[in-house]
Amino acid sequence: MRNFNVLIFFLWTSVCMAQKTFPSFLVGTWKIENKESFEKWDLLNETTLKGFSYTEKNGEILVSEYLEISKSGKKTKYFATVKGQNMGKTIAFVLTKSDSVVVFENSGHDFPQKIMYRKISDNELWVTVSDKNNKGFAYKMFRQTASLVAVDPSVMNPEYDDLLANKLGGDDLGMKSYIWVILKTGSHTSTDKNFINECFRGHMNNIQKLVKEEKMIVAGPLGKNDKTYRGIFILDVKTLDEAKVLLQADPAVTEGLLEAEYFLWYGSAALPEYLPYADKIWKIKP
Repeated sequence: MRNFNVLIFFLWTSVCMAQKTFPSFLVGTWKIENKESFEKWDLLNETTLKGFSYTEKNGEILVSEYLEISKSGKKTKYFATVKGQNMGKTIAFVLTKSDSVVVFENSGHDFPQKIMYRKISDNELWVTVSDKNNKGFAYKMFRQTASLVAVDPSVMNPEYDDLLANKLGGDDLGMKSYIWVILKTGSHTSTDKNFINECFRGHMNNIQKLVKEEKMIVAGPLGKNDKTYRGIFILDVKTLDEAKVLLQADPAVTEGLLEAEYFLWYGSAALPEYLPYADKIWKIKP
């Protein structure tokens, strides 16, 4: 009986893990079968997809819907903002299933109440949009190669530098993901000045080390405030775990004089380009 219970637990755990799968397979541009209608998705970071639906007419792109899929804690939600509908209000759907298909539901919405994506292959999707009784419509979408993806000439940048964009890791919008760190007063309340000075010298040394490694993009103190916030970092790494590892070498953080809070942040991929100039304008080493 014990082995049977272990098996049931394992199967249930496997199902739960499958239901938490993030639908990153959506990344790319997809065309609806037999229509000049498209859906484009970009992966901003490990927990956020941004997308939009559009049609192409006479070489012009007409956006009809803005989309987002984001994971926060144990919940993953699908957000849709349809132009000319719902008074501009964004409608949220909650991920309810993601084993063989990805299903998002909102039983309180009039229509749709369910949006389903089923991956047929790496280049084919089956999409169903329906109410709670599964009445609605469905269609197939095909992944578009780069050469087939339409681009509105009016939004093209004549100054675009392909080599620089690739070097900096920017997406089509010239953006990329960083980790934003807010430092606030920690729980360690020591009054030992030597200890405090030693920790903060190590704090500064770690900042300079990370700058040399091109992982620290921004660092600086905040003005006095009532939230005990002391300073910020912007780190050029992709995940929260990577950022936490970097600050394990910061004694002000590890000793509890400072406490770090970590956030995913989406900003200009050109941000690191200011650093060579920053190293030419200081007179006194911090």
